[in-house]
Amino acid sequence: MTHQPTAVVIGSGPVGSAFARTLLESDPDVRVVMFEAGPQLTETPGESVRNIPDPAEKERARERSQGPLSGSYRESLGIPGTAVVEGMFTARQGTYLLDFGGEGSAHSVGFPAAAAATNVGGQGAHWTAAIPRPAFSEKIPFIGDEEWEELIGEAEHLLHKQSAAFADSALGAAIRSLLEEEFAAELPEGYGVSTLPVAGDPQPDGTMRWAGADSVLGPLIDPSSPLSQRFELRDLSLVRRVEFEGRRATGVTVQDLRTGETSVFPADLVVVAADAFRSPQLLWASGVRPRALGHYLTEHPVVISTVALDAGKMERFANEADLVEEQARRAKNPADPVAAVNRIPFSEPEHPFSVQVMYADVPPFQLDPAHPLSGNRWGYVNMGYGVRKRPRYEDGVTFDDAEPDFSGFPNMTIRYELTAAEEAEIAEATERLRRAGGALGHFVAEPRLLPNGSSLHYQGTMRAGDTDDGTSVADPFSRVWGYEGLSLAGNGLIPTATTMNPTLTSVALAVRGARQAASDLRSKGGRS
Repeated sequence: MTHQPTAVVIGSGPVGSAFARTLLESDPDVRVVMFEAGPQLTETPGESVRNIPDPAEKERARERSQGPLSGSYRESLGIPGTAVVEGMFTARQGTYLLDFGGEGSAHSVGFPAAAAATNVGGQGAHWTAAIPRPAFSEKIPFIGDEEWEELIGEAEHLLHKQSAAFADSALGAAIRSLLEEEFAAELPEGYGVSTLPVAGDPQPDGTMRWAGADSVLGPLIDPSSPLSQRFELRDLSLVRRVEFEGRRATGVTVQDLRTGETSVFPADLVVVAADAFRSPQLLWASGVRPRALGHYLTEHPVVISTVALDAGKMERFANEADLVEEQARRAKNPADPVAAVNRIPFSEPEHPFSVQVMYADVPPFQLDPAHPLSGNRWGYVNMGYGVRKRPRYEDGVTFDDAEPDFSGFPNMTIRYELTAAEEAEIAEATERLRRAGGALGHFVAEPRLLPNGSSLHYQGTMRAGDTDDGTSVADPFSRVWGYEGLSLAGNGLIPTATTMNPTLTSVALAVRGARQAASDLRSKGGRS
């Protein structure tokens, strides 16, 4: 009887989902079982909670994603079950701080906003769906341009890229015109003010159905597709350890969180696709401990502000009818405040930042009704300048076998600091943000640097490289150096300094890794 190869994918976010789908599409024989420690939040596995129309149901889905801060453990810390404590116990709704202050929390003084989500779909259930392309030094250096373009194109396809979301918004166009007047002369051709590429599907009524892991899984969760017959997603299933014979992965030890029972699940390939902290943690707990594991942690520091749009400035490029039309569009989907998203992309050397400018009819916080800009008729923009963080060995997460975390894994300690290089670019980004705000209107929240970890875009902790020289964990095809049948996926693979949402890059790397894994499985099994 012919052996059917089995692959285990640990983690159900968009990147793990991309690896699973590409593997199944590349190998007609392989079976994929995906393990996710968190619950399934939506009827469609991995759907963005932003698509949930009922506010109470949406809040409940986010609360269920908050790992140790969901349910009874959350309440044992003195946090009321109905409270949403933004920026204190949760960095963003749907996530929980790794250093949350309770028993078994991580230690992260220098990276206080480090956060995670534990649910089917991972952060893809909560993200802003921004998928800008990396450029210049953000790109992966060991992948040639022609192959890179193909991989990025496939990633955009999997994520349902929309390059002109809300492009028909006259108010969004007016915002672009005002920013172009301020900055166009300083920006290189092709890297000026534009709409931000996002992941989703425009609906007939002008709203957006935001993409999540469900969009990436696609046919894998469609019962009518043959691919779904070779795919299984198991939620509330915590992988405790990757099992080995020598240096060959043979399966995983997994705990059913419904029953508490633990069993060994055999596999020909194990793909660790949790996140940039929990993937290294699982590798460490499994005895996989290369020198670079957990180190070279980066994110992109973010300087943010909120601006009330100035009627006089906006009326130079939009009129009263445009405003009424925008307000009517917004009334169709009041649960989703974003109405148009613009950006200025990263370029070198002219503009070493990524800027997102999100239009909304309300600010992201409660503005005092007595404030002169409360209820601003032309609305608001929330702006963020993303800045590079250079990878350094000193920045990273280490693990303590003697101290268990809340789930019994070796606990984390995160060490991280900004250097003079980052401080200089943060200062320049802040000055440019003030210029952008002045071009558009009036600040209702002054420019400020968010605490380290606020971006949620953590990279480098299991970085890929082209040489096994101790500075990388994985080879150029996402396989752990020195091991067989063990691959990685996620933002942690990215070895470069970036200024923007890295999901597109990580999905492209997952596509490349999965294609190679399919080839390796065929060779191992003697199949052509």
